[in-house]
Amino acid sequence: MSQTPAESAESTESPGSAAVSFRSEVTVELVKHSAADSDVLWAARVSTAGEQSLEELQKDPERSKGLINYLMRDRHGSPFEHNSMTFFISAPIFVFREFMRHRVGWSYNEESGRYRQLDPVFYVPGASRKLVQQGRPGKYEFVDGTPEQYDLTGRVMEDSYRRAYEAYQEMLAAGVAREVARAVLPVGLFSSMYATCNARSLMHFLGLRTQHEQAKVPSFPQREIEMVGEQMEAHWATLMPLTYGAFNANGRIAP
Repeated sequence: MSQTPAESAESTESPGSAAVSFRSEVTVELVKHSAADSDVLWAARVSTAGEQSLEELQKDPERSKGLINYLMRDRHGSPFEHNSMTFFISAPIFVFREFMRHRVGWSYNEESGRYRQLDPVFYVPGASRKLVQQGRPGKYEFVDGTPEQYDLTGRVMEDSYRRAYEAYQEMLAAGVAREVARAVLPVGLFSSMYATCNARSLMHFLGLRTQHEQAKVPSFPQREIEMVGEQMEAHWATLMPLTYGAFNANGRIAP
């Protein structure tokens, strides 16, 4: 398969304009957190034992593991809410539009095209991104495209992005407000945001936005938001290994 322009990190610049660049990858950074398995144990045991110290909670690791698994299995969800993770995410705008479907237990702040000039960084699918949809809704699958389809996709998207950003710059140069000029930019433009969630809301997100062999309920996410979900999941698995293990062991169904 031929290499796409996005994978070769191509950047182009015409006289008097900003360089336009293309990316095929998203990035997720864990910027801060207050999240540990002990948060779940504290919240769960307060109803029967009152407040307990961390030392008391850690006296019997197998009991703690069993309690977390019980809570997950029987869907006692509120103990999984007493923690927090904040991610800095860089992805195409269309990924963030899907993100906004997740409203319970999430907080978002995205960069604004009203207050700053947006950078010319655009998404072009990489060679591993399946391009062709087969079948009907509910029973479709995605398969690899031909070299010609990958070449066409890269060329058409890049040409469209360049024209759109040139139009954006032309309006800005003429004194048109940023909040008006941004209307010509496509959803393939990269944006960035802070997203804050707790473990319970993240589990709901992962159950819908990732595919996994241990999932009891199949999901069919768009690949680009799944790429974000996979990176968020990797961070969370390190912070809360017992909770993460119970999530997988119980079919990746959020409590």
